[in-house]
Amino acid sequence: MSNVFIAFQANEESRPVVEAIVADNPTAVVTHPTGLTKIDVPQRLTIRRATIEEITGRPYDLQQIHVNLVTLSGHIDEDDDQLTLSWSH
Repeated sequence: MSNVFIAFQANEESRPVVEAIVADNPTAVVTHPTGLTKIDVPQRLTIRRATIEEITGRPYDLQQIHVNLVTLSGHIDEDDDQLTLSWSH
């Protein structure tokens, strides 16, 4: 089984996104290479706008993740409510 991954700049703006990913993806493995926060997940990773909003207590535009996004791996399926990375279509 192949992992998908996403990596963000390690900063306060990325923290709630990483928390949301871990909450919604129980098999997520978080590492902290220098200056980054990288999340690996087997086969499929989903980022949900609603989970980020629960963590932050305010509305969140999912497009904001691109500001601190460094790299990702996997096929992208994205809409206003979630972003999913996977190796299956």
